[in-house]
Amino acid sequence: MQNGANLTDAQIVPTEAERAAMRDAIDRALKATKQSGKSGIAATVMRGGKIIAVGENEVHLQSDPTQHAEMVAITRAAAALDATDLSGCTIISTLQPCEMCLSAIRFAGISRIIFAASQANVPPKYFAFPHLRIEDFQNGEFVFAGGIEESAVLHLYENGDE
Repeated sequence: MQNGANLTDAQIVPTEAERAAMRDAIDRALKATKQSGKSGIAATVMRGGKIIAVGENEVHLQSDPTQHAEMVAITRAAAALDATDLSGCTIISTLQPCEMCLSAIRFAGISRIIFAASQANVPPKYFAFPHLRIEDFQNGEFVFAGGIEESAVLHLYENGDE
């Protein structure tokens, strides 16, 4: 979906607060590409239009393959809220969440996902099981909007280096 067009039952239009959080995440992703040990992927967890936590990809910084931006943001949000149930939260990411992150999003109870770069427009290396699609993880548990501000980040992921 591109910027809210072609809605289906599973896709939603981001709020102004979510769009502002996406622009912030894009800025952080662009800055992270210049920081040692970080990659240009950023995520934000919001609730009620307010940012709860942010994170960037720290896989190389932490030598931990699970430290994707979404995982970092979810961990920080759970700590900030002192809760493992993140129901009512939205996650914003500069890249469509991978299978691991989608599973964590579901386990945390996050019901809205907003992302910039879509799986169809990036190299398959960003997905361990490229035949799976975001819809395969839904089962009525969340809604999403993809392709939001996608053109601002596609260059980060075009070679699969992030």
